[in-house]
Amino acid sequence: MDKKLVYFLCTGNSCRSQMAHGWLNALAGDKYEVRSAGLEAHGLNPRAVQVMKEAGVDISHHTSDVIDPEILKRADYIITLCGHANDNCPVVSNPKGERWHWGFDDPAKATGTEEEIMDQFRTVRDAIKARIEQFVREGK
Repeated sequence: MDKKLVYFLCTGNSCRSQMAHGWLNALAGDKYEVRSAGLEAHGLNPRAVQVMKEAGVDISHHTSDVIDPEILKRADYIITLCGHANDNCPVVSNPKGERWHWGFDDPAKATGTEEEIMDQFRTVRDAIKARIEQFVREGK
């Protein structure tokens, strides 16, 4: 059975798309080929790595990549995780690909104490996990 290709997109491929990538690999990597990218490559956010590690998912080996037109063309699911990526994602002539938008707040924009910022990262991590679990349950 061919794995469906899921391409998570965000502005910088540093937080939300990386978390989604990690969760889908952890929860259903046997069913999906998972990739993530951004309009720009901002580098992997160390707080995203830390909160995913707390949840038992290692994304430290991920790279922050820019959108690859070839992967876009092959993707079965193109999922944007922030409004900026949704509005600015390149238009793709991909008749088989479904494009969805799952909006999540950017934890990298959180302010406050370190603990308050980390709590925002954990909130977004958990919200993304719940959405990924729903995606897997629906058996897309």
